[in-house]
Formats: sequence, C-alpha cells, structure tokens
Amino acid sequence: MSTEALTSSEYIKHHLQNLTYGQLPDGSWGLAHSAEQAKEMGFWALNLDTLGMSIFLGLVFLLVFRSVAKTASSGVPVGVQNFVEWIVEFIDTSVRGSFSGKNPLVAPLALTIFVWILLMNLMDLLPVDWVPQIAHQLGLPFFKVVPSTDPNATFGMAIAVFFLVVYYSIKMKGIGGFVGELTLQPFGKLGLPANIFLEGVNLIAKPVSLALRLFGNMYAGEMIFILIALMFGGGLGVGLFGGALQWGWAVFHILIVTLQAFIFMTLTIVYLDMAHQEHH
Repeated sequence: MSTEALTSSEYIKHHLQNLTYGQLPDGSWGLAHSAEQAKEMGFWALNLDTLGMSIFLGLVFLLVFRSVAKTASSGVPVGVQNFVEWIVEFIDTSVRGSFSGKNPLVAPLALTIFVWILLMNLMDLLPVDWVPQIAHQLGLPFFKVVPSTDPNATFGMAIAVFFLVVYYSIKMKGIGGFVGELTLQPFGKLGLPANIFLEGVNLIAKPVSLALRLFGNMYAGEMIFILIALMFGGGLGVGLFGGALQWGWAVFHILIVTLQAFIFMTLTIVYLDMAHQEHH
C-alpha cells in the first residue's frame, strides 16, 4: 500500500494485519476487512495468508529436495545439489551432537524444521509493499507474507513438538516413569504439590518459549522493515538514508532469520533427546 494513501499509523496496522477468514457479525462467512472484524471472528477464524504461504513454502522445500535427490550425481556436487548436500550434512552433524538416542524420525524432522522455518523467515527480506500491492490488485484487503510473524504458526509448530516430546517420554519411560518425573522430582514424595507445579511449568515452558522466541524476533524484524519503508515518504534525503538503512538491516537480518531456524531446530532435538532418556 502507498504511504500517501494512509497515515503512518494506518500503514503500520495494515501491514501487520493478516488475511483472516471467518464468520462475520451478520452470520455469513467471508474475509475480515479490519482488525476489529478479524477479532470478532473468534477462535475458529483462519489466517489464509499464513496457511497459504506455509503450505507453499513447504511444497517448495519438498519439490527442490526431491528433485535434487532424483538427479543427484556421484561426482563433485555443484549448484543446488551442493547446497542441499551441505544442509543435509549440517543437520546430520547437529543431530549427532545433540541427540544421544536412536530414532529415525529425528534427523528428517530436524531437516524439515530448519529448512521450512528458514524459508518462512526469508520472506521477510521481500520489500514490504510488493506482496500487499499484488494482493490489493487481486481484491484482497491484507496479506502478510511471513508466516513466522503470526503466533498461530509458531505456536502450531511448537505444540506439535510438545506432543512429540510427551509421546516419546511416555514411550521410553512408560506412563509410570512419565508421571513419576512430574510428581516425584525434584523434592521426592513429600514435595508432591511443589513437584507438580515446577515440573509442569518446565514442561509447558518448552513449547511456549519455542513459539514466542521465533515469533518475537521475526515480528520485531518485520516492524523495523515497515518503519524503514515509512522513511521513503519523507523526502529525498530521508529516503536515501532509509535505502541505506534498509540494505544494512537486510544483511544483518539474514543472520537473524538463519539463527532463529537453527535455534528452533536445536531445541527440538534437545527436548526429544531428554524425552528419550530412560527413567531411573
């Protein structure tokens, strides 16, 4: 959207609003045309841009890696094959260093998490007005291109990790071992209420910290890009300074988006490793 058509506050709110589909106040179903309408739609509303971009980027990941796997040569890798092999080796090294158990699911899961989140985060490097302008031409009121700036996406991934942690904790330690960890540690039988509280908080904190860390960093990065974009409407001098600032922040932000994908993946491996440790 153009900064000439909106005030600074409206411009920021517009770029931070998801394309939400749900039940309107009159009972019909459709797209929300304001943040207030999106809020009124309640829990069952869907952020179509988050879902669409997540699925699209997931398909890009699968198609690229599948294509490389089918056409891989035994010689010296070049181009995309070299990049894909480097990522696979990097993930394999990370899993070997952080996961002490044996589970064929962990390495593919780590690879999927890292690449998928990295692709989501990299969307933040697109100029902030490009995709919203295209969406506007298509008749869509909003469109956020970075799924990881939506807490629904980050919490969804974190909750999936949480269920895996609980599943493998019960599988490896049994119901008795899992319940025992929650009720008997760290103070023994006499400290039962305190044990449940402390271990319960520790268990719930894992998915919450995963989700909020990724969302917070990416949301802040997106906000900075939006604020820099506002500078282009402040005259030639301010616009030139904003352009230089944008390039500088983009270079630094590449490190942030990569680091956030790595942290989410590494913590997932660590949590699953803890779940696989047998109860004594």
